[in-house]
Amino acid sequence: MPKKKTGARKKAENRREREKQIRASRANIDLAKHPCNASMECDKCQRRQKNRAFCYFCNSVQKLPICAQCGKTKCMMKSSDCVIKHAGVYSTGLAMVGAICDFCEAWVCHGRKCLSTHACICPLADAECIECERGVWDHGGRIFACSFCHNFLCEDDQFEHQASCQVLEAETFKCVSCNRLGQHSCLRCKACFCDDHVRSKVFKQEKGKEPPCPKCGHETQQTKDLSMSTRSLKFGRQTGGEDTDGASGYDAYWKSLSSSKAGDAGDREDEYDEYEAEDDDEDDNDEGGKDSDTETTDVFSNLNLGRTYASGYAHYEEPED
Repeated sequence: MPKKKTGARKKAENRREREKQIRASRANIDLAKHPCNASMECDKCQRRQKNRAFCYFCNSVQKLPICAQCGKTKCMMKSSDCVIKHAGVYSTGLAMVGAICDFCEAWVCHGRKCLSTHACICPLADAECIECERGVWDHGGRIFACSFCHNFLCEDDQFEHQASCQVLEAETFKCVSCNRLGQHSCLRCKACFCDDHVRSKVFKQEKGKEPPCPKCGHETQQTKDLSMSTRSLKFGRQTGGEDTDGASGYDAYWKSLSSSKAGDAGDREDEYDEYEAEDDDEDDNDEGGKDSDTETTDVFSNLNLGRTYASGYAHYEEPED
């Protein structure tokens, strides 16, 4: 018979389990919650932007810099962690600064831990937007990660990208390697895989997680759990008609396109001829046009429009009867 666990032993096991979860959660912080990606308002131009050493718009230094690693604005430590000794004195502003990160363009405090670890574990080290291909130094907004493919996105393209990220690059949900229905979808490769072809010898599957993509190693998701859609083609084999003499059935499409262009050119020539005829008629009736102008001025001479915008809202005096 195994020994019965005492209350102290149960408490110790629960404490170790909680500490293990806390240590694991520290490495999985959301990108928006990192101090180097925090929202900052400039002291001079009052514009919102990412946490930076210098303002992106007016290039001014901030009064209270935020550390990119620990997120503090005032150093109150009395231990030996600080590179610059300031026993009994709180340091703020540039007195707290120790370096500038080369990746996220933010201040790093003079703590030895922050100076030695931030450059290695900076989450924005390779943060280049997947849509506009701009880095942190090329735009003033914050950096986000796509909820589906987990690629970096700038603040301008995050909504547009996520709206179209769940679109496959195939016409059906079939597996890339066979004709069966793909149950696992990779939103980075935009492809589906069946149970057999999702297995990979290069990327190992972790316990309790979905199998990785055999192409890129990104974690796949169940296709039934996603609102996936296939690529829609505006022209192609579906609209090519029954005539498929050309390559992949596009011959009918190019024929119809050329015929429509020819028809448009003919219509433009007819319109040009009519326009020239109208110009000739106007040249012939120049003398008659002068009489018509005088007639129109007589008709609108007694018209009273009142205070209008064109007159500058001037006071309009109506004639007394």
